Amino acid sequence: MSVVLFLVATIVGYVLYSLIQSMKRPKNFPPGPDFIPWMGNAIQLRKEARASGGQHLVFEKWSKKYNSDILGLKLGSEYVVVALSFPLVHEVHISEVFDGRPDNFFLRLRTMGTRKGITCTDGQLWQEHRSFAMRQMRHVGYGRTEMEQYIEKEADSLLTYIDELHGEPTWPGSFLAPSVLNVLWTLTAGKGIGRGDKRLQKLLQLLNRRSKVFDICGGVLSQMPWLRYFAPNWTGYNLICQMNQEMHAFFLEAINEHRASITKENAESDLIYAYIREMNEHSDEAENSTFSETQLTMTILDFFIAGSQTTSNTTDLALMMLALHRDVQKRVYDEITDNLEKHKIAVNLCNREYFPYTSAFIMEVQRYFHITPVTGPRRALRNTTLGGYNVPKDTTVLIGLRVVHMDKAHWGDPEVFRPERFLDADGKVFRDEYFMPFGQGRRRCLGDALARACLFSFLTKIVHRFRIELCEEALPSVVLQPGITLTPKPYKVRFVNRQ
Repeated sequence: MSVVLFLVATIVGYVLYSLIQSMKRPKNFPPGPDFIPWMGNAIQLRKEARASGGQHLVFEKWSKKYNSDILGLKLGSEYVVVALSFPLVHEVHISEVFDGRPDNFFLRLRTMGTRKGITCTDGQLWQEHRSFAMRQMRHVGYGRTEMEQYIEKEADSLLTYIDELHGEPTWPGSFLAPSVLNVLWTLTAGKGIGRGDKRLQKLLQLLNRRSKVFDICGGVLSQMPWLRYFAPNWTGYNLICQMNQEMHAFFLEAINEHRASITKENAESDLIYAYIREMNEHSDEAENSTFSETQLTMTILDFFIAGSQTTSNTTDLALMMLALHRDVQKRVYDEITDNLEKHKIAVNLCNREYFPYTSAFIMEVQRYFHITPVTGPRRALRNTTLGGYNVPKDTTVLIGLRVVHMDKAHWGDPEVFRPERFLDADGKVFRDEYFMPFGQGRRRCLGDALARACLFSFLTKIVHRFRIELCEEALPSVVLQPGITLTPKPYKVRFVNRQ
């Protein structure tokens, strides 16, 4: 009997100790709501996010409530700090101590059960492979003239597609993503993917669903991974597993094709060939080499995700704003035609300085909509401080980008859509330090060069060829749908050929 009582007392004591510990805040931790036993703020955050329209709005609400531009939360068992002002966001971006990535169930599931690739890794592996991948991508044209040529070709194909709509009402979001991915896949695998490819369409559908089921913290799968056993569909577990399976098969087919056809002549003609060459060169030291088929697959996945949604969504929003603001559309069109017809200046990235208003318009779309309102997640690599508060080692750090882009003290009228804010007194584009759609520092977005080039090329070609008109039966909204990335609600416009 005494043994039973001892065991019961031990269990009860452990439960009470665990309960108390789960509610304790670390010493000098940033302010925020009280922690619920074992759950922290996970349930509260999820509930308020659904009611208010996204996590980013909850963070801003709590920032005002606790009169602090830094929040300290606990989601499940993870401590989370949210930076919500320009000085703190800038510090997280540039400080090496915040270069880490969390190592949790959701991020490992996202990378097919591994800790590979570029986006979700840190340390030596991240540094080595980010450097290698970007060097090889530049070698095959990323950020250079060759990439512009791929984009120009894809833009012409896009114009043909729009022409064939014959002015029928359509939602641009339904056809933009394949164009962006086609350019990216050409750099990655040496050839494009047909717009009608059924596998591509299925992958894009899965990616779109993923962006709505999860948030930047990984949702309930990150905070309560055990729920996948009871609600695999509701938690998004089945969705991620299906996406992993489809993508792995898609990428593996391309890798095997390259493996069978690699030669000395083509060994650096695209990213996949370059990785295979590197794997072959390190075959004798396979156990110690970080170059593997799994690493290659995850690197392709990182580029695929980086280029699949944010660029197409931003282009979609830009077309929407041109339809809503006819005066802005006219100024963009006039600038294009003046340069093309009067000054014989071609519309391409090399000549972007001659299109300041168009460039300012694109920047204002990125600032106004901030489709990734909270970026990250980062991980504190050691015990450190931020904003005068303690940030324990392995704390997840989130970056409130929307707060910076909507800072009233800096922008004056951030809620007003005004491209002129990015033009100086001479009408030239200037770079505002508060404008950071692709982040800053070593973790800057992998796809920034592709995004800037696609946005400029696609928009200028579309506006030069077509007048974009609203459709009364499906008017757009500037209130976006929440998720990992914010997306426009489906709407319709008419593309009327100016000829």
